[in-house]
Amino acid sequence: MSEKFSSHYDVVGSFLRPNKLQHAKADLLAHKIDQANYDEILKKEIKRVVEKQAKLGLKDATDGEFGRSWWHLDFLLGLKGVKHVDRHESYKFHGEKTRTDNVELGGRLASNPDHPFFKQFAYLKSIVPKGVVAKETIPSPTLFFRDDRSKNYELFYANWEDFLKGLAKTYAEMIQHFYDLGCRYLQFDDTTWAFLISKLNETTGEKRDKYLALAKDSVFVINKMLEKVPADMTVTTHICRGNFKSTYLFSGSYDVIAPYLSLLHYDELFLEYDDERSGDFTALKEIWNKRPNVKIILGLVTSKTPQLEDSAKLKARIDEAAQLIPLENLGLSTQCGFASTEEGNKLTEEEQWAKVELVVKTAKQIWE
Repeated sequence: MSEKFSSHYDVVGSFLRPNKLQHAKADLLAHKIDQANYDEILKKEIKRVVEKQAKLGLKDATDGEFGRSWWHLDFLLGLKGVKHVDRHESYKFHGEKTRTDNVELGGRLASNPDHPFFKQFAYLKSIVPKGVVAKETIPSPTLFFRDDRSKNYELFYANWEDFLKGLAKTYAEMIQHFYDLGCRYLQFDDTTWAFLISKLNETTGEKRDKYLALAKDSVFVINKMLEKVPADMTVTTHICRGNFKSTYLFSGSYDVIAPYLSLLHYDELFLEYDDERSGDFTALKEIWNKRPNVKIILGLVTSKTPQLEDSAKLKARIDEAAQLIPLENLGLSTQCGFASTEEGNKLTEEEQWAKVELVVKTAKQIWE
């Protein structure tokens, strides 16, 4: 059996949509081209972005998430038992308004063998260069705990515990299907932990107890879905603080959720540390003390702004983290994706690739 994939340098997954793809999407919506024409352009742009990642030295590659509009909703909508809703209000980003789309339970959850992400991954797997691992990114099951997405669970489940088990089972089956297609590196993107940081820091008493219960439920569902993951499949998570047009949702140190992160059975944790909103590295030690085999990927290079970080300062911060946990348990990445939604962050493709190149070169100087 082959070993799990692991690297000391990586990116979170999404990339800016190229102008050619954006124009094609506009033409598709305007009925100037048909779906087949659009799909052909999409495949060519995915191939280009995969080849670019390999050229810059990344050991794994995503499809840039080019086939989706939202980082999370597209996947959730592909599950059985989920329906689209319009909340008539946008997510609470600082300074920007999103579209008002959302999802909620429309029945009992079930995996979907015809989920469009499977077809997208199969194409990615078919085009990655030799020696490069195809990486898939999907939203965490904890996203069902937010925005009233599962508020009507009693219509379809006997109780809350029944729902949690059904959610975990659905995701476990989706993981297995990705594995059967050849996926050996799967990343779960998760904004719920950052949401909990904010809520646990600003509430007390019974209100705070509600969020502590949510943290425990998150640990339960995540570990339940990971119980039967094949031994040669790397499963990671990116703890995201929100990413839309270079803005964010949540702030605060990881300290308050460290006890829960240390219980998660992921192989790696991608943690955002690109600015003062993230706090210091204190939480790393608590996580590592309970999970000495876990790797923590430090998101020190921001994907939100074009200014290029100083390599020497990145090395100094990694040295700082290495005072708390072994250097071999650390890695370097961009703090988030460059386009969690198709709108993308406020920088150019050239500036995006400069960030990726910086991650690879800096990490190689440290670990290779």
